[in-house]
Amino acid sequence: MISVPEALDHVFSLCSHLESEVIPLRAGLNRVLAKYAIASRNQPPFSASIMDGYAVKDSESHIGATFTVIGEAAAGHRFDATLNAGQAVRIFTGAPLPSGASRVLMQENVTRKGDQITQTAVSRTTNIREIGADFKAGDLLKAPRRLTPRDLALLAAMNIDTITVTRKPVVALIATGDELVMPGETPDDAQIIASNGFGLAAMVEAAGATPRMLPIARDTESALKHVLGLASDADMIVTIGGASVGDHDIVGQVATKMGLLRAFYKVAMRPGKPLMAGRLGDAMMLGLPGNPVSALVTAHLFMLPALNKMLGLGETPVALHPARLTQDLPANGPRAHYMRAQIDMGQVTPFDSQDSALLRILSDANALIVRPPFAPASSTGDTVDVILL
Repeated sequence: MISVPEALDHVFSLCSHLESEVIPLRAGLNRVLAKYAIASRNQPPFSASIMDGYAVKDSESHIGATFTVIGEAAAGHRFDATLNAGQAVRIFTGAPLPSGASRVLMQENVTRKGDQITQTAVSRTTNIREIGADFKAGDLLKAPRRLTPRDLALLAAMNIDTITVTRKPVVALIATGDELVMPGETPDDAQIIASNGFGLAAMVEAAGATPRMLPIARDTESALKHVLGLASDADMIVTIGGASVGDHDIVGQVATKMGLLRAFYKVAMRPGKPLMAGRLGDAMMLGLPGNPVSALVTAHLFMLPALNKMLGLGETPVALHPARLTQDLPANGPRAHYMRAQIDMGQVTPFDSQDSALLRILSDANALIVRPPFAPASSTGDTVDVILL
């Protein structure tokens, strides 16, 4: 067995940054920007009023000052003449500042009779948003970067309608075993429902990749070989189950016959000891354990970081966060332990049962407590590392 960090190093060595593609901005949510985006204009593109009020010369502004209103400026409609001494322009929020104006009097700070206004108070600021206050032409949105709704709004304001992003990795998901049937089917008394693939597909989608759920591979060499062949054009192949050492666990055997270059098998961790990784053709291959918790935990620790590297986000392990224990924990054994837990307001509570077959507990968990190999006993109030789910 190898350690979790050693296994992750192998996983990173098995994958590389994928090529980029150009897509419409509207399709950019959760994609990874692969090339710097450059603003083509200033924002705002003109000095603009941030208040409804009156544009005047700042040098003339004082309590009791009077001005003659000579026109109006609204958002999208500029007042084209130049403001002279003693003049004001009625202006609304977002409107371009008239030429010659350098302050906007808030409408609450004036009285008006006909075309005459009198200033009754002086605000602390000029109430003007200067040209380029947000960003200037030539400013960059740097890459790599996973794009959020906020980023898309910024890119649109930069007058960018297409973006260069990393191509989505295609992940082929293969559940294995005679005991499995799909949800909605009727299992016999020796079968169970195939659930892991649905959780993994959702993880893949959330990571910005494209999942492809292939048919269940039955426990024969011909069936497994056929389904693995369907995954030949994927960037990553993820098998679920069949990677252990039993008579019916044949994934490693069949994949090796098909040319698998195995990097490792078995990791000093729980859950997830029977984890396998290698390359099969042009694809990276991960052989996940069949127990539901084992499959999803190992996917979180290894599949997601590998996808991040493929997307150009670098070789980064899953982030660890500190939390305080709400109960004592015994000393850990020789394998790293990822304990299902709930975290709330910085305090973390492990579940009593850590059975790797219990999906309900994993569903209720929002964190994993990370217990390094041979970690000493911990007491209530001690700080431990957790992975947020």
